[in-house]
Formats: sequence, C-alpha cells, structure tokens
Amino acid sequence: MKRTLSGIALAVSLFTGGAALAQSGASATPSSTMKPTTPQKGMAEYRGFMAPTDEKALLERLHYANQQEIQAGQLAQKNSQNAEVRSFGEMMVKDHTAMDQKLMAYAKGKGMTLTDMPKAMNDVEKKMMAQDKATGEALAVLQGMPFDSCYMAAQVAGHDAVLGKVLAAKQGMPSASPELTAMFTELIQKVPAHREQAWQILGKLDDGMGVGGSGTSHTGMPGNKDHAGHGEMGTKKN
Repeated sequence: MKRTLSGIALAVSLFTGGAALAQSGASATPSSTMKPTTPQKGMAEYRGFMAPTDEKALLERLHYANQQEIQAGQLAQKNSQNAEVRSFGEMMVKDHTAMDQKLMAYAKGKGMTLTDMPKAMNDVEKKMMAQDKATGEALAVLQGMPFDSCYMAAQVAGHDAVLGKVLAAKQGMPSASPELTAMFTELIQKVPAHREQAWQILGKLDDGMGVGGSGTSHTGMPGNKDHAGHGEMGTKKN
C-alpha cells in the first residue's frame, strides 16, 4: 500500500523539523562558517545540545518530554494499524509514565510544583516547543501508514534531542543529588534503546517511500558503536 503524497511530505517535514530540535547539534563537526555554540548563563552544553542547570527548570523539561511521549504513544495505539508501531506506542506510554512518576515524586519531595508547559528560555526552545505542538496536531489527524511514518520519524529525532539534553545536564550538574543522578543514568540507558527501536521500525516502513535510509549520524552523539560505526544517536547504514 503506497502512502499518499501528502503523507510522505509530512513525514519528511516532521523528520527534518524534529532533527532541528537538536539545538544546533546537527553535526559532530560544524563547518568553518558556523559559530560555536555558546551556552547562556544557567545552561549546560554538550555538543550543541543544551539544558538548564537549575534543578526545577530541568525537571520541568523532562516532565514535559515525558508527557509528549505519553500523548504520542496513546495516539499510536489509536491511529496506527501497524502492530509494531502500536506496540512501540504502548511501550512509550508505559516507560514514560513510570519515569514521570519517579520524577514527579522526586520534585514533590523537594517541595517543587512543576508546570506541564515550561516557559521557553530562549528562541531555540521556543521554536522546539512550537514544533512539538505542530507535530502533535499533525499526528492527531493522521491514520495508518502516513501516521506511522510521521510518528516514527519524530520518535527518532525526538529521542536524539532528549538524550542530548540529559547528557548536557549530567555534565553541567556534577553536584546533582543521588536521586537525580539515578534518573540521569536511567534515561541514558532507556532513551538510546527507545531511539534504536524507533529507527528499526522506521526502516521497515514502506521501503523506497519512507523517510529512513542510509546516511551519517545526525547528531554525532556517543553511544553503541556496533551500528555501522555510528553512535547510538546516529543513523545506521542499510
């Protein structure tokens, strides 16, 4: 079954838009014309990915990311007719609900009240949140194969962005509490695994018509080196 032209176009749009959420970390080796990323005050940076070093601000962004994954996973179970995509969505709901419960319990223990929609700290984050909103609205109305392509492409790029943010926070918060450090460790383990599974599913969708394919790493992030020489956050060669 061939995808509709609009479905293909939207899938590509969401994939490239999601990759842009990597916060200027699209390449491990920026061109000579690109200016190096300079973190603003209160932000940590790791290979172009940024995260706030204020604990409450960071927790709000991780909570926001969990909620985005839960909502998208629920849509996958509703709008996809692909058993593997539906199963992946179910896993996203289960895993991110569990992670979010731990996060919210930790915040409550610290006397913090977290907002579901953090106020953007800069123009890049504002653009990222606008893209998240547009992606969610698109996924809400798509069905079947067009949904599958858009959802899985957004999952690949989105997990790249989240892992980059976590690595930046871990590096920029060396005195984080043991509980927060444990959350970092869990995310650094689970997010790449989710990303890899999303990439595998994306590669199976309608070969020749999907957004998957060969290529080099989009982020240059470190990870599992067993995949065609690329890190966990990069793309595999077919």
